[in-house]
Amino acid sequence: MRFGQGVMLGAATILCGMLAVAASAQEYRPTFRPDRMKGPPAGPPNQVLVLGGPHLSAYKTLRRDALAPLLDRLAAWKPEAIATENLSGLLCDTMRRFPVRYSQSVAIYCPDPSAAGKALNLDVPAANAEAQRLLAAWPASPGAAQRRRLAAVFLAAGEPGSAMVQWLRLPSAERRVSDGLDVAMVAELERRWARPGETEWVGAALAARVGLERLYSVDDHSADSPTPPEQEAASDAAISHAWDNPAARERQAIARQLDADIGASGGVLALYRGANTARAQALAFQGDFGATLVEPSPQRFGRQYVGYWETRNLRMVANIRDVLGLHPGTRLLAIVGASHKGYYEAYLNQMHDVQLIDAEKILR
Repeated sequence: MRFGQGVMLGAATILCGMLAVAASAQEYRPTFRPDRMKGPPAGPPNQVLVLGGPHLSAYKTLRRDALAPLLDRLAAWKPEAIATENLSGLLCDTMRRFPVRYSQSVAIYCPDPSAAGKALNLDVPAANAEAQRLLAAWPASPGAAQRRRLAAVFLAAGEPGSAMVQWLRLPSAERRVSDGLDVAMVAELERRWARPGETEWVGAALAARVGLERLYSVDDHSADSPTPPEQEAASDAAISHAWDNPAARERQAIARQLDADIGASGGVLALYRGANTARAQALAFQGDFGATLVEPSPQRFGRQYVGYWETRNLRMVANIRDVLGLHPGTRLLAIVGASHKGYYEAYLNQMHDVQLIDAEKILR
């Protein structure tokens, strides 16, 4: 009996100790704060302007000239590199090798470069290497033939955004079949330029305007994983229920008003101004990721979703940091969907050699 009581007392002591450790872990905060250790570095700092915004493909009747006020303000900031929410050709090439996990993501997010690669006799890695080689020896004043060739190579590399930059830097009369660009490639570039899309209408248009040669594709879907079929219905129901909340409804109401005004003068600029406010970032968390984090399904579907989201954003920011690490002292514009903006800025702010620029000031 005494032995039993001793065991019970010992177990209780252990449990209390575990609870105390858990409470201590909950309260623990690291003393190492990289966000407070920013130098200043030798030479100019890396500056990053995160432009959150809508996916323009949703606005089927949008005209390119409606983006002029937005492009004017971004051009005045004089970015030296532009990152877009696209998967790189190299990442897509890797994902294609694991179709069991990534076939759906590849079908949605990865343009097929195989026809361009066949025309140039370059697979995706070889085309990326060729683009890098060409840019390393790029002249100050390249000719039209060089730009057409580089555009073709970028298409074979799975980098149509960068191909568009070269296309737009050509005089209109020189945008034609030649120097590796075949009929199908030209048709693809013309199709992309004709439809609304922030990669082309903001990223590539701005890059061509300020004299850049390429875009950087920094999106990442390597955390994608298909939901098991037997869990799809329950997962969809749990996430949808979590999304039915006041913050989400407020966010939707704001979006509907901005969308309704997009055709008016300054409508696009107003849309981007709205997407880059502190309130917009708070509502994105409260209505989406914060709500799913606490949804109570026994399978923890919400936490799976948040885990995917955080992983994706971390990898996207790592890709941006990689660009800055290769080119220290760069002014980089990161164009991304509005829901990513808060995560981008929070993670980028942890970097020793990154200074954030207030998008609200730039968009005034």
